[in-house]
Amino acid sequence: MQLRINDITHEIDADPDTPLLWVIRDELGMTGTKYGCGLAQCGACSVLIDGEIVRSCVTPVESVAGRAVTTIEAIEADPVGEKVVAAWVKHQVPQCGYCQSGQVMAATALLKQSATPSEDDIAAAMVNLCRCGTYNFIKAAVNEVAGREEASL
Repeated sequence: MQLRINDITHEIDADPDTPLLWVIRDELGMTGTKYGCGLAQCGACSVLIDGEIVRSCVTPVESVAGRAVTTIEAIEADPVGEKVVAAWVKHQVPQCGYCQSGQVMAATALLKQSATPSEDDIAAAMVNLCRCGTYNFIKAAVNEVAGREEASL
């Protein structure tokens, strides 16, 4: 089957029910998307499919044929994604960094849907888990891209 990932069409030889995460990581060698829980709970495996945030660990590869998949490797090619990454760096969001590719994907999806999300919108969208507890830095970075300055942390 053919998959369009990061604007490149790939010929994939995988069982249709293989999770997209394993195709991205194992077959295509793009390791920025992480395996976390395998249950769609933590968000480390988040990618964009047609601009919507999706947990790739539970998404069968056959369900994304003919759709546009974006991984962290290409997020800076998107103008919003580029701003999110810059804000992440400025606010020094990552500590261990393991969850951060999924966090960046979630923030980018949110800010593509609404350039100026409310605090409630941010809280509802930024639900990925971070064991290091960088939630305040994540919120500050999202607020900056949304055009709202927060008090220094």
